[in-house]
Amino acid sequence: MLRRRGRVFARERYIRKDGLPVWINVTASTLLGASAERRYIVVVEDISRRKQAEEKLIRMASHDALTGLPNRMLLEDRLAQAIAQAHRTQTQVAVMFVDLDRFKNINDSLGHDAGDEVIVEIGHRIARNLRESDTAARQGGDEFVVVLGGMTQEGDVRAIAQKMLGTLCQPMLLRGQEIFPTGSIGISMYPRDAVDPLTLLKSADTAMYLSKAEGGNTYRFFVDRMGIDAMDTLRMEGALRRALERREFQLYYQPQVDMATGAVVGVEALLRWKPHNSPMISPADFIPIAEQTGLIAPIGDWVLATACAQQRAWHLAGLPPLTVGVNLSARQFQRQDLVELVARLVHETGCDPHYLALEITETAVMENPQAAVPIFRQLAEMGVQLAIDDFGTGYSSLSYLKRFPIDSLKIDRSFVNDITTDADDAAIVRSVIALAHSMQLKVVAEGVEDALQLAFLREHGCDQMQGFYVSEAVPAEAIEKLLSEAQGTVPARDCPRGCSSAGALEKSTATQGAL
Repeated sequence: MLRRRGRVFARERYIRKDGLPVWINVTASTLLGASAERRYIVVVEDISRRKQAEEKLIRMASHDALTGLPNRMLLEDRLAQAIAQAHRTQTQVAVMFVDLDRFKNINDSLGHDAGDEVIVEIGHRIARNLRESDTAARQGGDEFVVVLGGMTQEGDVRAIAQKMLGTLCQPMLLRGQEIFPTGSIGISMYPRDAVDPLTLLKSADTAMYLSKAEGGNTYRFFVDRMGIDAMDTLRMEGALRRALERREFQLYYQPQVDMATGAVVGVEALLRWKPHNSPMISPADFIPIAEQTGLIAPIGDWVLATACAQQRAWHLAGLPPLTVGVNLSARQFQRQDLVELVARLVHETGCDPHYLALEITETAVMENPQAAVPIFRQLAEMGVQLAIDDFGTGYSSLSYLKRFPIDSLKIDRSFVNDITTDADDAAIVRSVIALAHSMQLKVVAEGVEDALQLAFLREHGCDQMQGFYVSEAVPAEAIEKLLSEAQGTVPARDCPRGCSSAGALEKSTATQGAL
């Protein structure tokens, strides 16, 4: 070959005597002398370090730096190979999308370094449960993807998913504290759900969100309806973004009545959406999607700013002092600048913070009660009232509840609905009222709809109520008229149980005020 070409090049891998690999470049050239005599020059170069650097760069481009698992680029290549193999052998491929539950709590309470330790350990746990032919990859953040090739029946995939859930929730010692991580798993199958890598990944991701919505620590398979729901969510997200830009949102206000005097002492601000030339959209239809997509944050900021401005406007109009309650979403409550946001809006709108009540659901507070304590204290120092909403549904720890500088507990409507017919609900409501009063807190009952419920609540010392029995939520411009008509509409405390409410506001048959 050297005689024919005059120059050859080769790269070879050899094993040294000590067993280590060595890479060399060999270049050989032919020289022709004056007498046509052939001579050869051979250059041998050790390129082991260069080769190692190249391999390192290739690995960095295809593997996650933290866990060492394949990244998304290599994952898609492996998934394409698994699909091709399954097509040849007439088998199936399962794609599992794994997302850790409540991972943000670990980062917030123990720090991001601790969070990285959890990610590494979870990656190892997932990889240890797989066959050599399977692939475990890190998608990013606290998300992992598993590719299982050569599957023949769904039952095998279920068994693997169940085993993986058991492995994930094994205790882990972190910074001297024992934690129990759990995960939500979504599963898609080739060829049933899709035949290309990207659609399979998207379908598994969609199924994972269903697992998370059901409380986590479970798995769900993708079904066709999920894809339709995903498109509906995408369309709704776009419409919500446009609604913010076009100012299609409105605030309605539901009165809160003092049980002793019958006077309206506050209102709860409730969000409504009226698209241009379209009927009102129920909050039950758009609030969950706003939360899922993250749009609840800018929408919630708008609600807070508008409610503060409206409180100031009513004051300037000469209305009696009226506490305006505003619901904070879990995402808003997790904001690092929540206290600064509230302070800024109070200053900009001229709102009196002593007549602003922020309502946070019990579930949102208990996601990270340690972080909630200083936030509550800073808001209370500003003079803002604080209420725990939907109380009784989130399993509060009393040890934390007594540390929160809150002013009131709001009994969830699900307990009020049947207090006159269900002994368990009646016992819960009596217990909540007694607990709140022992801690010097007010109690507000939501969803009061008839005189019997009102009489029960008054009999057991409930402080305030709201619901259709007095009024549905009404636009801001109707509040002044409502206040003049509603004073004294709730019968006084000495009214016998079951008395009529002839003086109460006439109820509207519209249902859009129910939240």
